[in-house]
Amino acid sequence: MNDASIRILADSTIAPVLRHQLTRRGFIGTLAAVGAAGILTACSPSGGGQPAPGATGGAVEDKLSIYSWGEYDAPEVIEAFTNDSGAKVVMDTFNSNEEMIAKLIAAKGTSGFDLVVPTGIFIPQMIENGLLEKLNLDLIPNIKYMDPAFLGRAWDPENEYSICKAWGTTGFVYDKTVITRELKTWADFIDAAQNEASGKTSVLDDPAPLGGIYYWANGIDWNTTDPADLDACEKFLVEDLAPHISAFDSYPGGSAIPQASHVLMQSWNGDARIGIQESPDPDRWQWVLGAPDTELWMDNWALAAGAPHPEAAHAFLNFILTPENQLAQVDYIGYDTGAKDIKAAAEEAGLEMLDMVFFTEDQVKTMHEGKVTDAQTRIVEMWNKTKAAAGA
Repeated sequence: MNDASIRILADSTIAPVLRHQLTRRGFIGTLAAVGAAGILTACSPSGGGQPAPGATGGAVEDKLSIYSWGEYDAPEVIEAFTNDSGAKVVMDTFNSNEEMIAKLIAAKGTSGFDLVVPTGIFIPQMIENGLLEKLNLDLIPNIKYMDPAFLGRAWDPENEYSICKAWGTTGFVYDKTVITRELKTWADFIDAAQNEASGKTSVLDDPAPLGGIYYWANGIDWNTTDPADLDACEKFLVEDLAPHISAFDSYPGGSAIPQASHVLMQSWNGDARIGIQESPDPDRWQWVLGAPDTELWMDNWALAAGAPHPEAAHAFLNFILTPENQLAQVDYIGYDTGAKDIKAAAEEAGLEMLDMVFFTEDQVKTMHEGKVTDAQTRIVEMWNKTKAAAGA
């Protein structure tokens, strides 16, 4: 492994990491700390136990362990897989890629997880550092139902390690009974956070899109590594925005929106859709796609190194890629899964609020993928400093 990979994977996990168990209405947080020395040791090729056997199409094990983002799979699909295969699915959830990577590094291939769901840009470093196993695509013939546009991405051109799970973007939701003016841009978000929504604003508990608020509002590339840009962003987050933040919440759709506990919330589109749908007063809320620019991300199914149940993992992937299960996923999670003709299927099924799931060509042009750069450590440091300044 090279030094750059060590820095990216190790330094970004030195700070305390939050591990959340989420339900559809809320979550319970548990604090876990990962030490720098342990993380660096985990990168040693001599660390860890014996590698788990790969999938060959044999009998499906009686368990499947998935480590994913919160509220990210339709319960009926999970239940159907268990009924069909006999494998009980156990879910653990995380708030950020950094948190997930920290967990895998510390475990040295013995995490117990079978499937993980990293965002695409993190996959090359995860592969290089031995955190993922190759997939046996012969056992996943239903990959044929995926739109080719969402396969063969730059981070995994042959889909040897990953398959698109869903893609989406970032914006915000606000309470129209409190903020009576129209908000349209990230600059509007900042202004409202410092005024009508002061003390009742939440942001994503994720380093990159937190800094994105500043960069997108000011026309700066959010992948910048310019020290002056990073300094300006940190100053804004710590001094100007943090005093008005009341929560760092990656899933406001689970409770904050339905319970109206915040007025202004940075949110991923699918989670915002869940929250508005579950609100007793949906008309109270307004979703805004971040403007003039915002994030585009793609999350992927991947097989964790040392996966103890590889047959169940492959059987699950093949099961979830069927058209009917992809449609159920879209309905529940509110994100485009990258399946062929999924938008037409969703429209035909009469799914609601599809303007928050599928986006126009012009909207997509305003969305930009993140990059893992030399500034990754600084980005995480800014996130931690902002949380400290906000009293989180």
